[in-house]
Amino acid sequence: MTGVELSYNSYMNMLDEQQFQIRGMDCANCAATLEKGVAQLAGVGQCHVNFATEMMRVGGTVAPESVVARVRELGYDVAATDTPRDAAATPTPRFLAFLWQQRDTRLALLGAILILPGLLFNELLPFLGWEHPLLNVTSIAAMMVAGYPIAMSAWRALRINREININVLMTIASLGAVAIGAYTEGGLVMVLFAIGEALEGYTAQRARNAIRALMAVAPQEAVRRHVCVDCAEHLGQDGYTGGPCPFCPPSEQRVSVAALAVGDEIIVKPGERIPMDGVIISGASSVNQAPITGESMPVTKRLGDEVYAGAINLEGALILRVTHLAADNTISRVIQMVEEAQEKRAPAQRLVDRFARVYTPAVVALAVLVAAIPPLVWGQPFLNPDATTHGWLYRALALLVVACPCALVISTPVSLISAISNAARHGVLVKGGAFLEALAGVRVMAFDKTGTLTAGKPMVVMVRAVECRHSGNENCEPCDDLLALASAVEQRSEHPMAYALVQASAARGVQHRYAADDVTALVGRGVWGQVNGQRVTVGSHGYFDEELPHPQIDCLAAEEAAGNGQTPLLVSMGEDYLGYITVADTVRDSSRAAIQELKQAGIHHLIMLTGDNEATARQVGAEVGVTEVRAELLPAGKLQAIEALRQQYGPVAMVGDGINDAPALARADVGIAMGAAGTAQAMETADVALLSDDLSRLPFAVRLSRAAMRTIRVNVAISLGLKLAFMLLVLQGAGTMWMAVLADVGASLLVTLNGMRLLRRPTTLGDGH
Repeated sequence: MTGVELSYNSYMNMLDEQQFQIRGMDCANCAATLEKGVAQLAGVGQCHVNFATEMMRVGGTVAPESVVARVRELGYDVAATDTPRDAAATPTPRFLAFLWQQRDTRLALLGAILILPGLLFNELLPFLGWEHPLLNVTSIAAMMVAGYPIAMSAWRALRINREININVLMTIASLGAVAIGAYTEGGLVMVLFAIGEALEGYTAQRARNAIRALMAVAPQEAVRRHVCVDCAEHLGQDGYTGGPCPFCPPSEQRVSVAALAVGDEIIVKPGERIPMDGVIISGASSVNQAPITGESMPVTKRLGDEVYAGAINLEGALILRVTHLAADNTISRVIQMVEEAQEKRAPAQRLVDRFARVYTPAVVALAVLVAAIPPLVWGQPFLNPDATTHGWLYRALALLVVACPCALVISTPVSLISAISNAARHGVLVKGGAFLEALAGVRVMAFDKTGTLTAGKPMVVMVRAVECRHSGNENCEPCDDLLALASAVEQRSEHPMAYALVQASAARGVQHRYAADDVTALVGRGVWGQVNGQRVTVGSHGYFDEELPHPQIDCLAAEEAAGNGQTPLLVSMGEDYLGYITVADTVRDSSRAAIQELKQAGIHHLIMLTGDNEATARQVGAEVGVTEVRAELLPAGKLQAIEALRQQYGPVAMVGDGINDAPALARADVGIAMGAAGTAQAMETADVALLSDDLSRLPFAVRLSRAAMRTIRVNVAISLGLKLAFMLLVLQGAGTMWMAVLADVGASLLVTLNGMRLLRRPTTLGDGH
């Protein structure tokens, strides 16, 4: 097949992708079984099952009915297409109630009751000498009841997938135990394994609900505000000719968020959660955005500001204009990306998965050798004639049980699921386990300046009128008047510095003191306008040096401000020089704290990459505490800097605004985008997105990634260590089958609970070693 044909087929598979919500998966092995079984169907180009979200994606031309039939043939089920997406986000019931929900787990519960007599008198209290054939009958019944779903799954794996999986191992071991007369042990193997599978399903559901709990953040209903337009009843009345009716009051209606369209107006009262992404068209309030961005402090929102679905409106009533549909709002995109992140497996997970695929068949071969070689070569007993010594067949069967790779297979994905879900709840969107693992290995970080370390919005730093007599930056009437004149001519400009002047005059309450006419921009030099019949000019220092005389002391002050990374704007009225205003892009308060925390976390190389001039860059760098500054870099220069840093220090992360720094973000080992460029753009751009407008979440993301990798290493060590220890016991004849399966169940539960600890925010920095 040619490369063109491959590309065409891949394209068609992508176009024909179908999604199915799977029910009944207890562990990551279930996902592997489904992938292999569905992939064998005619017309299937690719199949991927996400164990974390229970979502199966199938590409190709296969009929959906065939896919559903194969899923059910493999022993699982498909949720109805009209099932709400968040239907499974209900609280996980207690374990016994969970066992009673499904047929297979009810059979495991019944098997546990049936095995109790044999466990008590044959295994735990054999010294009582109480023997009865009924004990063997109940043990065999327990094996048949609890083991029926397991044996059927084993048969399907052999018949459909042509593979030896965990269920095959357990079925062989249990039947073998009965064949050699170890009835209670055969029943115990099946009962303990069935309950262990149920435990894995129970903990997996809890982990899934950690993701789906995000869906509960945004309300499902909203109060829509309807304004009467082109009112037929009042047309012609008092000159009304159409448009919004001045006589009909707006009506309010509570509707589902799914019924809202872009442009609709909704009302959010104090204390309510905001139901949709929108722009404020009336009102002002403080908004708690912690559920979305992880910001700890409320943010003041005014007319024209954006707000996000799921945030909490605190004290003021707001009227919003909807900007996104319910399926496309911020919280929906976060949930979708968190779910998709589970599909991007970390290298550690891929390594464990590959090992498990080879491991299981190898164990079967080893068990055959253990059963055959000692009796054939050294004349050791094959069966178990002596009650105190296990024969080699028994040891081989016990080896099959102890070698079950459940704990190993689940050790990595449960940790990654928990860490990625925790990150999303705290305003950090990690696009996959691979990026979480890469972030844990980063030892150098590069930062863009504007919009990342700084706010990206110039602010007025100093106002100094000629007539001012203050020695510092205190407000005075001449300075207020100077600012009012400057903002009057800058009122209509879209330049960021003009916005800074207007904002500062509004903060001082002088924004309406003057009005300007005939405003003209002096491109690259300033602006002028008529105020009370006189020309007011706001211009650069260079322009004033050429055109308007000004005191030497102010000239020196302007040069000093420029040297400190500020922009001086000089103001005149007519021929009279009035004073100067300095404007600068201010450093975020969170930047200093974040840089310090990263240093404490062991990242000692923190480099600022900026296209700004050297003086400004060094001023900002010293203020935030980075270890190195590289200034006057074009995008290509930032790209080269990333390559040089990687060669010098190792894995590098680049933190930028998600738009201008796209090449550098893509080239870095981990690209981290800021929410400052707009949450939607930031989420789409890089490997990791900080949904808040500052760096306060970055040290948390580093700590979480390192905690996740430490947890994975511990889980793998627990899984392999326990198995190795019990293998040695079994080979020496000291271990029993039911002890082996109990150890496996215990290891699976232990690594699952250890991984789920990552759902809680880490409180210690750790060094990642």
